[in-house]
Amino acid sequence: MHRSEITIDLGAVRRNVRRLRSVLGRSELWAVVKADGYGHGAIDVAGAVLGEGALALCVATVPEALPLRREFPGVRILVMGPTSGREIAQARDADLDLAVWDEAVPEGVRVHLKLDTGMGRWGLSELPAPPAEVVGVMSHLATADSDPDFARVQIERFEEATAAHQNLIRHVANSAAALRVPESHFDAARCGIAVYGLSPFGEPPAVDGLEPVLRWDSHLAQVRRLEPGESTGYRRAFVADEPTWIGIVPVGYADGFRRDLTGAQVRVAGEARRVVGVVSMDALAVELDRELPIGTPVTLVGHGVLLEDHARVAGTINYELASRIESGPTRARRVVLDA
Repeated sequence: MHRSEITIDLGAVRRNVRRLRSVLGRSELWAVVKADGYGHGAIDVAGAVLGEGALALCVATVPEALPLRREFPGVRILVMGPTSGREIAQARDADLDLAVWDEAVPEGVRVHLKLDTGMGRWGLSELPAPPAEVVGVMSHLATADSDPDFARVQIERFEEATAAHQNLIRHVANSAAALRVPESHFDAARCGIAVYGLSPFGEPPAVDGLEPVLRWDSHLAQVRRLEPGESTGYRRAFVADEPTWIGIVPVGYADGFRRDLTGAQVRVAGEARRVVGVVSMDALAVELDRELPIGTPVTLVGHGVLLEDHARVAGTINYELASRIESGPTRARRVVLDA
């Protein structure tokens, strides 16, 4: 038996893409598959989104782009992060698009000039006369998930700066803006988190018609009864004040179940149970209401256990939790479904 099993439902990816395309109308959907598809598997997800009508893939680095290029010749792949001279040459050879935000526009490679309209990170303060290599202009919204009014300020700045360049591909929307700020759509929207059925707003994904793609399951590897005054785990952070059944699950922070997820709800045999004590590197403890057999299934994510809820407990966002789940063969069994 594997320590845990991660299931990726490409059918859910396809349904999320259909949902996004329905709100985008005539605007193209460009799927963001950086960080190995937010931990879901970039190659698998890319195949599903392209099959459902997405017209480009977006990544952070040239090394992320190269395996995708081998799998998907002819598809637009945009590298959104900074690149070195050697990586520019690799991008040229691999027929990639690059985001650029300085005066030097590399030759022989398609370029999207990036404007800083309020993110305060990568981006030009003004748009120069685009040379022939420039095929697009772009920006990045800082608050589409939290302050749509400021997002609209950024969109207005972008519209004004690019009004004379409507022959180029204009793109600024992320998942949050695609779903709730329609004036952001322009020619294309770069959607990441929503493709994976996760909410950019920290709400239940169903609010925006999204369906989580990832399920993470494990099992009880040990069940023990604590007597009053006995504890489980490091630092004796959980001490029983009455006879208490505890289940030990062979998943910990090295697997991506963060140390600060103590108190999160998981499902044991389909019933909600609380994570107690300190999450260790390779194990966590759950409080049970009765003795259960070894091997009883535990759902860590999926089937009503939302990454959005876990993120709230950990004081972070679902993006971070998803991208840090360790799905390599030394820690988990990975299953891909496509129905």
